[in-house]
Amino acid sequence: MSMQPPPGWYPDPRAPATERWWDGAAWTQAHRPAPVALARPPRKPGAGRGKAVAVAATGIVLVAAIVAGVVVVVSGDGGAGGTEARNGPTGSAPASAPPTTSAAPSPTEDATRVTDQLNGITLPVVDGWQKAENVADDDVLLTTPRTYTCPYDDGLCRHGTVATRTVTGVAAGASARALATKDVSDAADLAYDTDAIGQRPFGGMTGHKVVAERQIAVAGRAGFLVRWKVTTAEGPGGYVQSVVFPSSVGSQSLVAVRCTLDASDASPPLADLDTIVKGIRPVGATGGGGGVGSSVGPTN
Repeated sequence: MSMQPPPGWYPDPRAPATERWWDGAAWTQAHRPAPVALARPPRKPGAGRGKAVAVAATGIVLVAAIVAGVVVVVSGDGGAGGTEARNGPTGSAPASAPPTTSAAPSPTEDATRVTDQLNGITLPVVDGWQKAENVADDDVLLTTPRTYTCPYDDGLCRHGTVATRTVTGVAAGASARALATKDVSDAADLAYDTDAIGQRPFGGMTGHKVVAERQIAVAGRAGFLVRWKVTTAEGPGGYVQSVVFPSSVGSQSLVAVRCTLDASDASPPLADLDTIVKGIRPVGATGGGGGVGSSVGPTN
């Protein structure tokens, strides 16, 4: 009885120097650098070098065959015990599951919030969203729970994501408004034009309209929000939002919170983006923090 390989990291058939996440049914867009070297199986005492090399080579062939959708069955002594080809992802699963980046949740972890320790903030996990799992970008903290086949290029897409990052390379005198505008442009390019691995899941971005620009209080700090509605060559297009504000910890570096949301009936409501931003808190805080509609002091 045949079955698909289990979810895990496998060599990317389109980029040999990287690995891509296989979700058990199809390739996703998640990727990471491939390990520098494959671990060799232990040798029995007295085994010759020629046999060890043959075993290692067999392991490489097996991994490559899985990626290509073909399983090669090799006998225990390193010789060919028969070859069986299966098309697509329906080949037999590998002997052991490949490593994944998911970690078991801590028993004390708050399921209702996700934490960005570096920037000293937490974000709410609202209904229709979940903590990010099996994503290649460590900045992504929240996603919508289900994937769908991208309308144009290979891979799987999500209806929404929320990511946080420290703003770097800030020019002297740069305003929060200017930084948010640049960040939302960068975010739109990655989400709806050309992604980090050079694919165009929506056939490219064809235009955008600014639908919101305003000062905003985030986690008790004055910041600025910019939201675009983008159109694409394929698919429904969507909304991209960036909010830039100072962190309340350390050197108080500027933080950008990026949100993307497809303009689709299958997506959560647009109001969720306001709810998530309004619910941002400093690490350790239990309430307050300000948000959409909160009063703020002067800001650039």
